[in-house]
Amino acid sequence: MKNLILINGTMGAGKTEVSNELSKILKDNVLLDGDWCWKMHPFIVNDETRKMVMDNICYLIGNYIKCSIYKNIIFCWVMHEQWIIDEILSHLNLENVKTHIFTLMPDKVSLNTRLQSDIDKGIRDADIVEKSLEYLLKYEKINSIKIDVSTITQKQAAKYISEYI
Repeated sequence: MKNLILINGTMGAGKTEVSNELSKILKDNVLLDGDWCWKMHPFIVNDETRKMVMDNICYLIGNYIKCSIYKNIIFCWVMHEQWIIDEILSHLNLENVKTHIFTLMPDKVSLNTRLQSDIDKGIRDADIVEKSLEYLLKYEKINSIKIDVSTITQKQAAKYISEYI
């Protein structure tokens, strides 16, 4: 049995860091960050590029599932609406795969602090705060295990997730 672990959350919730920590804990794993599929210049978001990114994500996850070496496939991305998760899962052969969906849920204060730190470092643009806070409300509706990451480290969140796997 393989495990497909989806780590979800708004921008600044800590998905990448938690996924990196989880990859240190789980054996025989591969980590895919959905943001990598958007590393293009020029960065254009339209129907064509959205479809291409979704196709690429499904293709990569599907190939990792087929590969006998990897037992744990970790995928992190901003999936702020249930249909995004459902769309990905609908394109995968999940026979002999247990799917685990986790949503990282920082409170507004800690999220703002994290994002402001990234803005100060030049990693993110200032407009990310409003967008991320707006998205945060949407995650309540996602069918997933919610993890309050307001006061815990990424390592603690990863350990918590690993206990479900």
